[in-house]
Amino acid sequence: MTSLTRRRTLGLLGATATLSILGTPALARSKVNLGALRFTSHAPSFVAYERGYFADEGLDVEFRFFQAAQPMAVAVASGDADFGVTAISGGLVSLAEKGAAKVIGGALAEEPGIDGQKILASLAAHESGLDAPAGLDGRTYAITQAGSSFHYMGAKIAAKEGVTPRFKPLQKVGAIIGALKTGQVDAWSIVPHIAKALAGAGKVKIIGNVSDYIPDYQVTTIFTQAAIASGDRGRAEAFLRAFSRGAADYNAALVDKTAGDEAALAMVKLIHKYVYADKPFEKAEKSIRNGAMRINEGAALNMASVRDQLAWFKSEGLVKPEITENVLVDPSYVKIIG
Repeated sequence: MTSLTRRRTLGLLGATATLSILGTPALARSKVNLGALRFTSHAPSFVAYERGYFADEGLDVEFRFFQAAQPMAVAVASGDADFGVTAISGGLVSLAEKGAAKVIGGALAEEPGIDGQKILASLAAHESGLDAPAGLDGRTYAITQAGSSFHYMGAKIAAKEGVTPRFKPLQKVGAIIGALKTGQVDAWSIVPHIAKALAGAGKVKIIGNVSDYIPDYQVTTIFTQAAIASGDRGRAEAFLRAFSRGAADYNAALVDKTAGDEAALAMVKLIHKYVYADKPFEKAEKSIRNGAMRINEGAALNMASVRDQLAWFKSEGLVKPEITENVLVDPSYVKIIG
């Protein structure tokens, strides 16, 4: 599917989501704990909260912030969080296999024509010759945990280049950033609001784009407790409607840039409450704008990408070989692509 065709398709999905919002009564007030990361890519959740879209649906949302995907999956499965928005991990797949979690929608996606996730090299590694992903052989590549999205990206990049990096688990994004700055690891891949900020500050070098190795990558998904997906459909649908409204605002303001300059500035200020909140707005603004990637309208899910990720987890022995996509995903909630 071409970028233009895909965008038109997703636009229609957004219109469908809007009709659902207008035609569906809100739930009685319902408490929701929502797992999130302090990334620009989580903006739809922040927008839906700040602009009252969750409240419109009868959802009283409280954020639970994490520093990696797998702990968020565990929190959702254990009931400490009701919904999560983050990358598919081996941990999430295993929890789905145990009947504890279910993917019900898509969020962040790599899309042709939109600047996406970057491959980074430490300054020390760059000075010693790591100026392209082809040079990753024998180098240390940072990941949070085995089976994380960072592990998946690094492995896919390495396979295409025919090289064998050494994956180094550091548990948290903050720890990876520190290790990359000090040359304790050689390489990493991350969303653009972090990658470009580090490169712009002269702390790392950008050596490639993830989209060149994993086109149309469904980077993050929306997931929930399996019990909610199967037994509390009204609440799950309400969450998806509110999230989709937030995504539509975000895409219009910062991705498609059709909402105008004032709307874009208002969006950056809203996101700054959650992303780089410890920095002055003047310093955070550029990084937030630079981090704008497509969030699937209507929470559409690229199943072809999900299948590819699941196949990789199996090939690495990180999940059981008999797990199917239907174990991981409930496809009845949103439009499925691929």
